[in-house]
Amino acid sequence: MSVNVKEEGLPAEANKNENRENRRRDNRQGRQIGRGQANDNNQWARKDVVKERLEFMSGPTTNLVSKENVSAKKFTGRCRLFVGNLPPSITDEEFRKMFEQFGEIAEVFLHKQKGFGFVKLDTRQNAENAKAALDFTMKDGKSLRVRFATHGAALKVKNLSPWVSNELLEASFAIFGEVERAVVIVDDRGRPVGEGIVEYSRKQSAQMAIKRCTEGCLLLTSSPRPVVVEPLEQRDEEDGLPEKNFQKTNKQYLKEREIGPRLAEPGTFEFEFANRWKKLYELEQQKREHLEKEIEEGRRQLDEQMEYAIYEHEANLLRERLRHME
Repeated sequence: MSVNVKEEGLPAEANKNENRENRRRDNRQGRQIGRGQANDNNQWARKDVVKERLEFMSGPTTNLVSKENVSAKKFTGRCRLFVGNLPPSITDEEFRKMFEQFGEIAEVFLHKQKGFGFVKLDTRQNAENAKAALDFTMKDGKSLRVRFATHGAALKVKNLSPWVSNELLEASFAIFGEVERAVVIVDDRGRPVGEGIVEYSRKQSAQMAIKRCTEGCLLLTSSPRPVVVEPLEQRDEEDGLPEKNFQKTNKQYLKEREIGPRLAEPGTFEFEFANRWKKLYELEQQKREHLEKEIEEGRRQLDEQMEYAIYEHEANLLRERLRHME
């Protein structure tokens, strides 16, 4: 009997082991599938963040709230100052107190060893006041340099439709992150020039905007006209280059300043080379104008093709709807 019991018990035990192994394999596969689905879901969620936000702007976009009566945002990147040539003896508290008289402060960074720091004030006007008051002032034998810090999250947006406003530009680019400022550039008559500026509160948002608009096609209006996004080339067109910025002992500076402004006399060495520079400049202008005409003609042709294609597309959709109704 004992032999029979063992013979009958072996398959039962084997079945249990096999069942346990099957369950383990199923669990492992389930976990792998679950992890794969979770990764897919995470990737899908990451990809869809922008699309989900776009769904709330499906149109029409004629009811955007005007920003005219909305107060300017505080503590933006346009309110951030760079302070250079600081004395090594300065403390964090002293650095902060230098700017407290001009407004609220949200951010202070000081690098004593390299003699520079950053400070962010509440408004652009207060930052301008601080810059005007402290630039070139003396601190422990050092002449301070104060200027606006580069906005690392500012973008230039090109190829804008003439029907894009400041509000539409801001709402469109808010899908990538918090926008501090969005402006459509206009000429002296208030007509749009096809370009705009968007400033984000975070650099990651600006990078995402560049990436998505470069890899894909972001359209802001009904026309399939994609915007072109690139980092903003920032220039100082307000303060310029004051005389006090020059080092008076520089040899090249002294050489260039030996002779003052004058009109070159015809027939002289100066006149000859001055005209060669002018001819090179004129050649550059001619080539630029020729290129601009070619580009403008290309835009005109593309506009015509786009209008025709839109008409054909809408006609095909209408035909398809009528066919389904039959």
